[in-house]
Amino acid sequence: MNRIVPLILAVALFMEQMDSTVIATALPAIAADLHVGPITLKLALTSYMVSLAVFIPISGWMADRFGAKNIFRLAICVFVIGSIMCAASGGLWEFVIARFLQGLGGSMMTPVGRLVLVRTTQKSDLVSAMALLTIPALVGPLAGPPLGGFITTYASWHWIFLINVPVGVLGVILSTIFLPAVEASKPPKLDFIGFVLTSVAAAGVVFGMSVISLPALPPFIGISAIVIGCICGYLYVGHARHHPAPILDLSLLKNITFRASVTGGTLFRICIGAMPFLTPLMLQLGFGLNPFQSGLITFAGAIGAITTKFIARRVFTAIGFKTALLSAAGVTTITTICTGLFQPWTSHLIIVGVLLIGGFSRSFFFTGINALAYADISDKQASQATSMSSVMQQISLALGVAVAAMILETSTYFSGTELQVRDFHIAFFCISILTVVATIPFIRMDRSAGAMVSGHKAGLKRVAAMQPQVPQHQQPMVK
Repeated sequence: MNRIVPLILAVALFMEQMDSTVIATALPAIAADLHVGPITLKLALTSYMVSLAVFIPISGWMADRFGAKNIFRLAICVFVIGSIMCAASGGLWEFVIARFLQGLGGSMMTPVGRLVLVRTTQKSDLVSAMALLTIPALVGPLAGPPLGGFITTYASWHWIFLINVPVGVLGVILSTIFLPAVEASKPPKLDFIGFVLTSVAAAGVVFGMSVISLPALPPFIGISAIVIGCICGYLYVGHARHHPAPILDLSLLKNITFRASVTGGTLFRICIGAMPFLTPLMLQLGFGLNPFQSGLITFAGAIGAITTKFIARRVFTAIGFKTALLSAAGVTTITTICTGLFQPWTSHLIIVGVLLIGGFSRSFFFTGINALAYADISDKQASQATSMSSVMQQISLALGVAVAAMILETSTYFSGTELQVRDFHIAFFCISILTVVATIPFIRMDRSAGAMVSGHKAGLKRVAAMQPQVPQHQQPMVK
């Protein structure tokens, strides 16, 4: 396997993932400089997520139309320009617009980068490649808080964005030199109505869930956005059934392995989206640690995620997708419950150990579902599959934070007190239940699913046995 391709893509995705989480630590400092409240500045975080939700569905069509390599390089450039504008912002709305532009670049980087990997990697090497590409999605959110705290404390919050400039320039250069050219094709005419419906649907749900609990905006705004988003989503389902080339091809869900990856993966990512939100808050508000200390502890999860890439392929080859995914989900559930049992006096070594194992199991699950999604997908369907997977991924991660916040608010409402450690415990227990629910699509999955990608011998034998046998008298003669 050519490791340079997934590593280049992983560096670009790490830049995006890191930037999307590192800003959370610097919010108070940025808000002070822009003369607004920290809660008001969360609109900038929301604008980034809305931009992702709006433009991800069109990323696959653009990659097919103009070439995946070209769009990937363009996405890096747009992200870097947005980063410079963020650092130069002198007011709230300038910063919100700059973050929206960053989201536009990020919406192309993630799905198009994955598409480049799928189209330039043999199916037998897809698990190893996805293991490398999965690391940024797990390391970024965990490494963001300590890095953001360090930069903000000892330098200036502006460097959080300016550091993207040299990384982005390097990414464009390496992409130009090493990434293989994925030829542009002639996709069908853009489904404009579908684009509008999916954009409003995704943006409505993401925006509504993100702001519904913010005191800066009335709850009615968030609820209305969610309702409008759901209506547009319903209208799109009817539209996609009759359109010859819908922007998101829902017929892909007829593929058993792809459907399992999307449905189970969405539920699991809600849990993953909640963890980087709940854990640092519990360590800081509940245990009294400062942001830098809590960031150093949560970074243990990133170390666990990195170790996955060394053994992922061998594990999936040995036991197959179904067993590996169910095992990883089980370990994740146990570590989530253990996290909900931590107390202020719990040894930091125990906390680090649990987070380390949790990061390892979550990374395994991520690697598996990302590779499984493309196990039975043809090259012609790859861009559609990438767009749909990326849309669901973004929505589920945003929902993870929203669900965790609502659990905390509900718990404090019924207890009648301010946020306490027991409220975080309740949130972790609820998230662990959702992790168990996420395994249902994989329990029903055949053990041979994805065997062509995992290389699982038992699965390959079963697939071979299911293939129709050609009678010997019909076999071609070899001269």
